[in-house]
Order: sequence, then C-alpha cells, then structure tokens
Amino acid sequence: MTLDQWFFGFGLAVVLSPAVLLAALGMTPLAGRKVSERTSAHLTEATIVVGLVSALAILVLMLATGRRHIPIELGNWVVIPEQHFHFHLKFVFDRLSVPFAILSFVLCGTIGAFTSRYLHREPGYNRFFLLFAVFLVGMIVSSLAGTIETLFFGWEFVGLSSALLVAFIQERVNPVRNGQRVWAIYRVADAAFLIAALALHHLTGAGDFEGLMGTGAWPDGQATISESHALFVGMLLLLAAAGKSALVPFSGWLPRAMEGPTPSSAIFYGALSVHLGAFLLLRVSPLLEVSLPLCIAVVLVGLVSAIFGALAARVQTDIKSALAFASLTQVGIIVAEIGCGLRYVALIHIIGHACLRTLQLLRAPTLLHDYHALENAIGGHLEHAPTIWSRLLPDRARALVYRVAMERGFLDAVLKECFVRPFLLLFRWCDGMERRWTDLLSGAESCGSDQVKPHVDSFEEFV
Repeated sequence: MTLDQWFFGFGLAVVLSPAVLLAALGMTPLAGRKVSERTSAHLTEATIVVGLVSALAILVLMLATGRRHIPIELGNWVVIPEQHFHFHLKFVFDRLSVPFAILSFVLCGTIGAFTSRYLHREPGYNRFFLLFAVFLVGMIVSSLAGTIETLFFGWEFVGLSSALLVAFIQERVNPVRNGQRVWAIYRVADAAFLIAALALHHLTGAGDFEGLMGTGAWPDGQATISESHALFVGMLLLLAAAGKSALVPFSGWLPRAMEGPTPSSAIFYGALSVHLGAFLLLRVSPLLEVSLPLCIAVVLVGLVSAIFGALAARVQTDIKSALAFASLTQVGIIVAEIGCGLRYVALIHIIGHACLRTLQLLRAPTLLHDYHALENAIGGHLEHAPTIWSRLLPDRARALVYRVAMERGFLDAVLKECFVRPFLLLFRWCDGMERRWTDLLSGAESCGSDQVKPHVDSFEEFV
C-alpha cells in the first residue's frame, strides 16, 4: 500500500467509527431488539479505541513524513447545477483538526466509561448512549471538516444532541423547558452560520476552506477575499461562535444547560461543545489577518465574556453552575487569544482547559464529601480570603457588581425577550397558518392529533 492509501484508510476509520456506533445503537431498537447496558458500553468503548488509534496513527505518519495537510475527499453528495451549488464531503487532517479529534476521542472515552457506572440501571441508559453517539459523530465531523457545509453538518449534530441531553430527564418540566431554550438560542447562531456559508459560496464559488484560505496549511493560510467581505463573513461566524460557546450576549442559557446529567454537562459545557465556537474561529483565523476591525471585535467579545464569567462564577450557589461560568471565563480568554493571533496558544489552552474542566465536573457530585474530608483533615473550617473587589471598590459599587453577577448580567431575560419569545411566536403563527391551509384543502378541521394545543400557562411560563 502507498502512503496515501494508508492515510485514506486511517482517515476513513476515524470518520466512520462514530457513524457505525450511531447506526448500531439507533437501528437495533428499530428492529425490535433491546440493547443491553453492557453492549452499549462495549460498542462505545470499541468505537473510541478504533477512532483514537486511527487518529494517532495519522499523527505519527504526519510527523514521520513532514506532511501538514492531508485531505480526504468523498465526492459530491448533493449537486444543484442551476444554482451552482454542491455539497462536497471533504475531511482534512492538519495541525488543528488532528489534535482536536484526538481530544474528542480521549474525553468521550473517559465520559463513556464514567457514564456506564454513573447511569447503571437508570431507565434512560441506552437513550443517553444513543445521544452520546450523535454527539461524537458531530464532534468528529466538525473537527475534520474540510468544507463549511461539512462543518455545519457536524455543528448541527452537536447542537441537537446538546439540547436533547439538557432535556434528558423528560419527566420533569424544567429540563424540557431549558432544553427548548437552548435549542432556540442555537437556532439564532445556526442562522448566522448558514448566511456566512452562503456568502462564502457567493464570494469564492465553493465552501471549501482551501478556496477561502488559499493553499497554505493551517495556520499559514492566507485569506483570498477582500477586507470588507472578510469583516462581513467574520462577524456572522463570530455570532455563530458566540451562540454555540455561550459568549456574551448569549451567556444566559449556560446555567440552564446544567439540568442535564453530570456526564453530559462535563462533555458539553466543560470539555468539547463549549469550545466548538473557538474551534470555528481557529479554522477561519486567516480572515482575522485581513480585517483589523474583526480582530478587535473578537478580542472584545472574548474579554467581556471572560470578565462576566469570572464575576458570575463567584456568586453561584451550586457547583455545576459555578464551573460552567468558570468555563466561560476560560473560553473568553481563548477567544481573545485567537483575536490577538495566538493560534497555537489558543489550541493548547483549549486542550488543557477541556481536560481540567472534565475532571472537575465529573468530581462535582462528590464535592461536598471532599470538602468535609478536607475540613476534617485540617481540623477546622476553610476560610475564604477577601477578593480584590472588596478591597478596591466602594460599598455601593461592590453591591452593584454583586447584583449584576447574581442576576447573571440579566442576559437570560434579554435572551427571553429578544430571541426566544419572537422565535416561538413566529413558529406558533406558522403552525396556525398551516392548520388553516390544511383545513381549507380538506374541507374539515384538523385531525385529533393535530388539535392538541400547548397549555397557555406552560407556554407563557416557558417564554
């Protein structure tokens, strides 16, 4: 076999192994066969091992041969000649995608092993692993995407699994409501992503990142579009990244996402999903070199998010929310690093922070036990040193900062009024118009299953 064939084989194994897991866990129940807990855990473990070994093999071959850019093309899957559009399925292994794919496999393997014991004999065990497989597919496709359409495909898988895992405890009202809130905010970010993808097609004739960034391998590629176009596309992608990574002004949904089980909180909002917006900015980072205003906007969004996360994390009353806002602080710093052109620093920061935050969130359920054990060991209560705010700020200013932090910057209320309520009202109007149209065509009222209306109180409570 030639070297290119080895690269193609290992690359295909990296991409297909999560897809096979998703097919196995998703199709087996449709065939009327129940998947046991042990089978789900072993299938997940085998998928992680195959994907991780293949990714490491590609990394070794790249280091041995000195190659920095390995494209794997699987052809055009959708072609619309009249619109000059084609969906080209392409994956790229380079200095950005390979470390992120390896990180995804390592952390997903860790979470999978933890979950097999954490959710043992829980009624939603198999459902969790099915959604976990959806997430793994989304992360690997997003990490290795060579075109913006492929990246959006994985991006959507990550968002879908995220919202469904927030609403995992579906017997309770709050998780379902919060899952719907997360999904509504994701729609805004995804709309910005789609507009950016269409703009790139219009400007470059394709969604291939090589056509946008030139022929240089990451991070040495040079953008091939003008400064004004780079600013327009870059601002849309920054909006998409802010929605996915809960940056300001979209940070209000972050504590709501903690309704999911501890493993999903760890893998989504401590390790991988929360960094996906920063990964997107790293992938299109050559755009930043073209437009100085775009760089300034990225740095400002990152710094504001970091400051807001640091303030909010210090006043939370539960450990998961505190860790979520602490993650926001680090993600904001990472985004600021990207805006300053420190791409390798940002990549290393992502890897280190994801590993640390995963460990902290997995240890969150036993935090009180650890805290009491530490107090018993030292023979007294732990004392907290006064913060810099209590030393420098006057009493009224300190009270104002504390109020803003306690209310989480009032961002949740802003998201509710500016994004979620219009989103839901629009779709309720579309639903009503569809019912009238179908009633007109059929000459009768909608069938019984279509006449179920959402309860007014629950709707108002949700929006």
